[in-house]
Amino acid sequence: MNCRVCDSIKLDCVVDLGEQPWCNHFLKKEEIGTEPYYPLRVVYCRDCATAQLDYTVKKEIMFGNHTYLSGVTKSLSAHFRAVAQDVDRRFFAGCTQKSVLDIGSNDGSQLKHFKELGYQVLGVESSRTTAEIANAANVPTLNLFFNLETARQIGRTFNVVNASGVFFHLEELHSVIEGIKECLSDDGVFVVQFLYMKSIVENLAFDQIYHEHLLYYTLQTIETLLERHGLMIFDATLATIHGGSIIAYVTRHGCRPVSERFRTMRAEEDNSGANDIETYREFERRIRRMKQENLEYLGNAKRQGKTIFGFGAPVKGNTMLNYFGVGTDIIDCLVEKNELRRGLYSPGMHIPIVIEGESNALPDIYYVLAWNFKREILAANRPLIERGVEFFFPVNPKE
Repeated sequence: MNCRVCDSIKLDCVVDLGEQPWCNHFLKKEEIGTEPYYPLRVVYCRDCATAQLDYTVKKEIMFGNHTYLSGVTKSLSAHFRAVAQDVDRRFFAGCTQKSVLDIGSNDGSQLKHFKELGYQVLGVESSRTTAEIANAANVPTLNLFFNLETARQIGRTFNVVNASGVFFHLEELHSVIEGIKECLSDDGVFVVQFLYMKSIVENLAFDQIYHEHLLYYTLQTIETLLERHGLMIFDATLATIHGGSIIAYVTRHGCRPVSERFRTMRAEEDNSGANDIETYREFERRIRRMKQENLEYLGNAKRQGKTIFGFGAPVKGNTMLNYFGVGTDIIDCLVEKNELRRGLYSPGMHIPIVIEGESNALPDIYYVLAWNFKREILAANRPLIERGVEFFFPVNPKE
């Protein structure tokens, strides 16, 4: 393959997580054992340093009708509210007519907060069920994949274009960026939120590698991509959401001055070695050690007769469960809030999903797959912790 960002053919495999099912394909009972498997490997581009998958599961398979809902967790909604308020205060507080386009808008959670601030809102969401949920909540949403063709169909520009948690998903990467340029007003701001590969490596959060995440950006590598299309980052901040995400503020080249904050972040990244191939090779070695340590912990707990439930059924949890080889011999069930996953089973390991609060059964240990909401989970479950239920976090992100 060619590099997704710069078209180079100088690609080296740095992380190999084996053959895995598409991890958002939660299964009905009759589907168990029929799910296809695909290579899950990260390669490193020697020319532009971008980490990326070397295999693409087609977007129509992954995003045509997935079950992820961004409005399920309070932490994420609070994050989206803060982003909307910050963007409005800093850039468009004085505008009387202002508008925002959200790419991969999911159930409309981000747009609801912009709408409260007086913005005209429009979402573009590929999942039919999710788009229906957004429209039912009075968030106008087109059920389409966003690319240059879709942008031309929309036929208008926006003060803000937002892409939260979608920019690393893009099979049609360059067409999408051209579409963003098409929809961005001359002085508009493109707000792109993405998992920060530097944080993924530091947190050992390898479960955030899965087939939907085709690219793993650092500030350097996303700059390389944007500059290819005449766009530039003029400011950025590191948010704690999802264990470490960058919120980058992008504009047409030369339209806004580059902040000192961003210059400092870029210098810190350069000095950390985050873009060096050896950093990725050491990351894989640490992943292998983590697997051994977690299997020892879980195995010891089972030998002591303890029951273990998974806390949450996040998509990323399936990367971890499949790579570790942890199934129903270790974990009885996955306890989940998302109603769209009611009665389903995890792909690969086939662990049943139960809805939180619908069973009186309590485990000795909750193995927390939704570790990125650690603070919220611990606060909400203080009574269980006081009763002796252990909450084990395989990944402990920096606060």
